[in-house]
This record gives sequence, structure tokens and C-alpha cells, in this order.
Amino acid sequence: MVTKLRIGVLSTANIGTATVIPAMQQAERVEVAAIASRDEARARDAAERLGIPKSFGTYEALLEDPDIDAVYIPLPNHLHAEWTMAAAAAGKHVLCEKPLAMSAGQAEEMVSACNEAGVKLSEAFMYRLHPQWVMVRDIVASGRLGALTAVTSWFSYNNTDATNIRNIVEYGGGAVMDIGCYCINLSRMLFASEPDDVEAIVHRSADFGTDVLTSGLLRFGDAHATFTCSTAMEDYQRVHVFGTEARLEVEIPFNAPPDRRHRIFVTQGGDPPANPDVETIETEAANQYTLQADSFATAVLDGGDVALSNADSIANMRVIEAVLAAGAKPLATNTGSS
Repeated sequence: MVTKLRIGVLSTANIGTATVIPAMQQAERVEVAAIASRDEARARDAAERLGIPKSFGTYEALLEDPDIDAVYIPLPNHLHAEWTMAAAAAGKHVLCEKPLAMSAGQAEEMVSACNEAGVKLSEAFMYRLHPQWVMVRDIVASGRLGALTAVTSWFSYNNTDATNIRNIVEYGGGAVMDIGCYCINLSRMLFASEPDDVEAIVHRSADFGTDVLTSGLLRFGDAHATFTCSTAMEDYQRVHVFGTEARLEVEIPFNAPPDRRHRIFVTQGGDPPANPDVETIETEAANQYTLQADSFATAVLDGGDVALSNADSIANMRVIEAVLAAGAKPLATNTGSS
């Protein structure tokens, strides 16, 4: 009986070598068995540093290895579809970084390719598996907040490096694709539905052409989700969830450090705004990338469902596209006289 999923990593990208691979190596049901790069020396160096048994100088060579069951793809966004479909053709299951593709249509092609090959495909929205988000979903489902009326999220950092893939349009760079996708995903998750309408304001960099500041508004029936994401601001992230009876705040919603407990603040009653009653709920420390690896391995080894359905991943891409399209429209102006 196979007890561990043998994963190969396509790329020596920093997100993989610095964060995800070390976390995967702590997973109970995963063996990081190989790593590949287009530069054989880089692959060999990464393998030596991380204690990975095999290294390859091409992605194709890794996919041809019969001892690899699945691949993790931390490549730039514009390469997700190509290498997911190549992996599927080679009979490998795929854990692919977010956002899944460059478009909803491309995501559908990836899902079809994996379904036809009989392999699992999972988008790496790791935050959803963290205990703090399990707790948030439980609180919302319990009715403690009352009817859910609004979700507000913020995610920003400052990156001015012209060579960074996040600042290259052709590579799928920009704030919405890189971090706004989280804000969209969590809003859809909490409302458990798709938005009826999407509006947005997008500011693009004169130097890069990428969206560096985007604010979006998603309507879910009579409720709203708003978000702002930026690649040209002080690092910050926060999520506020409002109901008719109470509200909650997630302190570090996305990049939760694995070595500390995390806090959710639930506010209800008291004497607001100066002295509201606030309950602080702490969740245990956890490495969400380790949880993601074990969840993916369990789905493959035991034949279950991946944590995030492929339909959800396609739907998220549709909203991403809608936000960027709405932001490309000219703003309406008030021509009336006062």
C-alpha cells in the first residue's frame, strides 16, 4: 500500500524553495522526490540545499520519471496551463499555484485535460486550510454574526522591481492576479455563491502596465464584498466580516506565520464605537502549506476530492476577469448641474 505521495517540483522559484517545499517536507503523506529547472546547475543546487533526492535540467525529464506521482507547479502564471496539461499527459497529479490560469477559458482547458487523463488537479489556495479559516467558517455557519451583509478585505505590498514576474503583464502579473485573487476567493467562499454584479476601479503602472492598485465591489444579492489590493503600498492584510448581529476581524488572513497562534476578533454589543465587547479567539499555530500538502496527498492516495473544487477555481477566474474588465471601463461622470 502506497503511504506517501511522491511529488516533483517544476521550477526552483523562490516561493517553492523558501516556503512551500520545506513545509511539504514536514507533511506526513508527502515525499518531495525531485525538483526540476531549465538550468541543471540550479536544480542540482536546490536539491542539495533542500535534501531532495533527484534533480533534473528540464521539466520534461521530471515528468518522464515513473517514480514521480504528482507535481507541484510554482511557475509564473502564464506557464500554469502549459505545464499542468503536460503533467496530465504524463499521468501526474497536479498541485498548481494560484491563480490557476490566465483566464477562465484556460482554466477549463486545464480541468478537462486532467479529467481526461484521470489525474487530480488542485489550486493552491493554502489559506483556506488554516485553522483560523476553519474557525471563521464555523462562526459564520453558526449564525453568531446573524445574516452576512458585508465582507471587506485588504491585501498589499510594495514591489518596484521591473524584473519581478509580478510586474510583468505578459506573465500574468499585477495586484489582482497575485493577491486580489485571495480577496475574491474568500468573499465567494463566505457567501457560498457567485456575485451578481462586479464593479472595479483599476490604476495601472505607467512603467509596468500592471494593475498596481485595484478596488473591487462584488454584489451578492443584498450583500456586498469590497476589497483593495496593491503592489505599490505598505505591506498589509486584513479581513473584516460583518453580519446583522456581530462582526469579526481576521488579523493575518493570508500569510499566517506557522510559528505562532493566530487571532480572530469577534465584536458584538457593548458600548460601540468607543467600548464594544470584543472576544479574542486564538487558533493554534499551523503551517498552512504543510496542511495543503497533506490534504492534496490524501485526495490522491485515498481517491477523495481535492480541498478546492475545480469548478470553484474556474469560477474564481471568471470573477478575476470581470474585475479587470470592469476596471478597464471609463468611469461615469456626473454631468448634471447643481
